[in-house]
Amino acid sequence: DQDLGKKPEEHKASEQEQGCEKGQVPLGSGDNAMHAEEQGSKYIPPHLRQASQAEDAKRREELQRLKKSVKGLLNRLSEPNMASISGQLEELYMSNSRKDMNETLTQVLMDACITPARMPDRLMMEHVLLVSILHHTVGIEVGAHVLETTVKAFHDLYQKNTESKECDNLLILIGHLYNFHVMECPLLFDILKKLVSTFTEIDIELVLLLLKNVGFSLRKDDALALKELISEAQTKASEAGKKFQDQTRVKFMLETMLALKNNDMRKIPGYDPEPVEKLRKLQRSLVHGSKSGSDTRLRVSLENLLAADKVGRWWIVGSSWSGAPMIDSSANKSQQLAIGKVSSKIMDLARKQRMNTDIRRNIFCVLMTSEDYLDAFEKLLKLGLKEHQEREIVHVLIDCCFQEKVFNPFYAFLASKFCEYDRRFQMTFQFSMWDKFRDLGSLSAATLSNLVSLLSHLIKSKSLPLSIFKTIEFSELDKIKVSFLRQVLNQLLMDLEAEDLVQIFGKVSENPKLGILREGLKLFLTHFLLKGAREQKGKEDSDVLIQRVDLAVRALQSKENRLRL
Repeated sequence: DQDLGKKPEEHKASEQEQGCEKGQVPLGSGDNAMHAEEQGSKYIPPHLRQASQAEDAKRREELQRLKKSVKGLLNRLSEPNMASISGQLEELYMSNSRKDMNETLTQVLMDACITPARMPDRLMMEHVLLVSILHHTVGIEVGAHVLETTVKAFHDLYQKNTESKECDNLLILIGHLYNFHVMECPLLFDILKKLVSTFTEIDIELVLLLLKNVGFSLRKDDALALKELISEAQTKASEAGKKFQDQTRVKFMLETMLALKNNDMRKIPGYDPEPVEKLRKLQRSLVHGSKSGSDTRLRVSLENLLAADKVGRWWIVGSSWSGAPMIDSSANKSQQLAIGKVSSKIMDLARKQRMNTDIRRNIFCVLMTSEDYLDAFEKLLKLGLKEHQEREIVHVLIDCCFQEKVFNPFYAFLASKFCEYDRRFQMTFQFSMWDKFRDLGSLSAATLSNLVSLLSHLIKSKSLPLSIFKTIEFSELDKIKVSFLRQVLNQLLMDLEAEDLVQIFGKVSENPKLGILREGLKLFLTHFLLKGAREQKGKEDSDVLIQRVDLAVRALQSKENRLRL
């Protein structure tokens, strides 16, 4: 009866109140719903919000526990227990997220080493040595995270132009990361050039501090860059003139640089390389059995480190980047679009050529977009492939070479470059060629012609030895193999100089295990090659070929004749 007597507005209000009493949240009412509508975000019910807050609290507790564990280990750090501490930290890396471990380790390290007072050198070196060991045993992302955080902290502090010792500690930390092979020298030269370019009293002190710690190592790694830095510093000092009230520090800096240039350690006061060398020996003993690659040093510039959030971290293998646009200008955008179009065409071509893995596609794209064989060689090395992945370079290169309608010398020169670079590439080419020898009958005429030209070039350039033919049975030659050998040997005999010809054929005679190959080559040269030449070529060409065959046969017999005598 009371409800019936109410107005419609009052009746609705009473219904809403009753609903709220029962625990229902009416749509469009309440502060949370209104706030969600204003923000344009999804409304989260209270019970889900509580669960999320509970998860956050649990995560904070886990991170706090992890930080406590890492801090406890670093507090006990010393040279004798370095192996034990690094082993325990490796276990923590195995049982926790790498991101959490990297952030926690870096934070604890910065808290311990970057203090308002000057950090003792020995203590600083031990902390950096631990980072270096983890960098080699766990992965390069450990050293990369510490390096990036340290450099950014130094840059921010340097911009504030404070005279705090924290800036000194950060610079020493960066220097020791170089001493213990976490990174290479370009970053340090970038920092030194930046300091020399401004050339204030604080800059001079920082230059002296860094050169005292890493000067002779920089001279050993890149003497030319150090020489350029010294000449730039001398120019700046002469330009500054009487700008500084105290000229002694400028003079002392120039004397220190001159001592570095002349490799005179005695003129640098307080310089003692022994502690670093001792800890390096310890590092080698602890890192010796690690599964990391032969060279894990980071080669990154100051500009790239400071812009890592914008352009990504290309120096960390496998790092993902979902970043904001790297380039904003319209000109660069149009350039990016052009590159995209080209790359899409090349990717389509890669699919047609059955490049069915990411590694093969990357190698194929490098080969197709390189300016010349040297550019291709450098880009392929920068892919950072492991030993078993590097073999794909040889396979893709040979496949591309064979697909050409007319032989392209680019592939031959690139193949020679890789054979000169490392013997493992030479062995991969050799095994690939043996596979092709077995399948000569299935090759098209164009492919066979390209194989002849590629193999001839590799033997002429001494990238592959003549002993590559040892898998061919000269007693069971069919027409295709006879034609193939005739073309290869004909190119070798006619194109090579006499001295190179003797040297290449003479190597077969020097190896006693290649007796069957030696006899097979002599038989083939004297019978199959000369017989075909007399029938197909003119008198002049055949006379030259006869002389070259005679020279090659004598080179094959040279060791045998000496043994008989």
